[in-house]
Amino acid sequence: MNYILNPWPWYISGPLIALVMALLLYFGKTFGMSSNLRTMCTIAGAGKFVDFFNFRWKDQIWNLTVVFGAIIGGYIAVNFLSNDIGTDLNPTTIVELQNMGFYSPGETLVPNEIFDLDVLASPKTLIILVIGGLLVGFGTRYASGCTSGHAITGLSSFQKPSLIAVIGFFIGGLIMANFILPLIF
Repeated sequence: MNYILNPWPWYISGPLIALVMALLLYFGKTFGMSSNLRTMCTIAGAGKFVDFFNFRWKDQIWNLTVVFGAIIGGYIAVNFLSNDIGTDLNPTTIVELQNMGFYSPGETLVPNEIFDLDVLASPKTLIILVIGGLLVGFGTRYASGCTSGHAITGLSSFQKPSLIAVIGFFIGGLIMANFILPLIF
């Protein structure tokens, strides 16, 4: 018999994240996905071309467990902890998304109009992906970290730059969702 479980509620996952952060702080480690990308690029030899990637990657090898954990955790979440119930969206949000060309908002985890493989054939989609990727990469480097690093590690260790970065992330997200996204779609 196959049981479909709902994702863990916040009162279980939140304290687990806090426990992991307490352990990382205790051992003097930090968490962030962009740190993992830097380590992987360094392992691949990027340090020969760019000084930013020229560091002792063996000191950061432990951090790659986050990447493997995200991959394994994503697999477990999709295959064992998910159900077929769509996301419960506000009716106003559904109408706004449909007006932008999203035909089934909330019915899938991510919108097929952006993430379906057939969409990659569109030059518009490729341009959006390239420009978006460059902006995310620039922003991550400029802010000295990504959203997970600043919002989870930085805020839990009371770092003022992380608070400023997280406020900037939210402002940027609001601007994107309310002003730029409607122009693109």
